[in-house]
Amino acid sequence: MSNDKVVLELAVRNHPGVMSHVCGLFARRAFNVEGILCMPIGNGDESRIWLSVRDDERLPKMVNQVEKLEDVLSVRRHGAEHRIFEQLESFFRH
Repeated sequence: MSNDKVVLELAVRNHPGVMSHVCGLFARRAFNVEGILCMPIGNGDESRIWLSVRDDERLPKMVNQVEKLEDVLSVRRHGAEHRIFEQLESFFRH
């Protein structure tokens, strides 16, 4: 079992409640989300949600469950080399 950080990048439909559905799924399964970033893209009909989580044996099942959410269009998994949260962490340290 690995304990490395993983970044999940979700493409979602952008409307009220989507973030709640995604975070609620993780909360119901007692899976800690260590960082969240969400931004609208394009004309605002879609958003990207980046989630920083720990990689463990439950993660593949979590990804599978997230993919089943109605407003989730796609899920991409990135390793620790994905720098989006590193850049934010350095911002908040100052």
